[in-house]
Amino acid sequence: MIDNSSLYRYDPDVPLIVPEVNADAITGYTKKNIIANPNCSTAQMVVALKPLHDRARIKRVVVSTYQSVSGTGKEAIDELWNQTKGIFVPGQEVAPSVYPKQIAFNVIPHIDIFMEDGSTKEEWKMVAETKKILDPKIKLTATCVRVPVFVGHSEAINIEFEDFLDEEEARDILREAPGILVVDKREAGGYITPIECVGEYATYISRIRQDSTIENGINLWCVSDNLRKGAALNAVQIAEVLGQRCLKKG
Repeated sequence: MIDNSSLYRYDPDVPLIVPEVNADAITGYTKKNIIANPNCSTAQMVVALKPLHDRARIKRVVVSTYQSVSGTGKEAIDELWNQTKGIFVPGQEVAPSVYPKQIAFNVIPHIDIFMEDGSTKEEWKMVAETKKILDPKIKLTATCVRVPVFVGHSEAINIEFEDFLDEEEARDILREAPGILVVDKREAGGYITPIECVGEYATYISRIRQDSTIENGINLWCVSDNLRKGAALNAVQIAEVLGQRCLKKG
């Protein structure tokens, strides 16, 4: 079974899989016959991190997310739509019900429940899942924000490496990596925004640049359709990996 919920993600007997990153982790897990699909914000991020980690070893990641309302479900989409209309049509104001504050023309730094250390569970998920999928040694801190976008999650990612990695080499590595499409022109419009990723399979990378404030640092912008790579597409890709392995065995 390929499970899209969060129920089994942190079970040590269940692999947490993003095929471009850790497809080999499927091998050997037979205790429960379950494969878990990661959180949407984690899935696109680790696709971007994996090829860079292979080259220069990641020490620390600082990520700020800009997550669309479709990650909460249809009721959240309706709330954004109705609140937006209500701002322009007198007498049609819509009070928040899905979110704790108005989402239309606003941003909310709160996704899932708050935890004892002050982080939200969405932020905790990104830390725990990155360690399980990619490397337990990576230190990661996240700030997850809900934004008034219908579909498509965006992430500003700052990466500190053990070894120096030039921005041009990082760009070349990402261009050759599976599941990634680099759109990175240093001009107006030379980057991808959420509206352009809707319905697409790729994880888009833009704004690749050196971080001069640390010895070995890179900044980048990562955008993906959270309903595809963040959920349905990733599950289908896992099924394809399993199917290919069954054919080889057969």
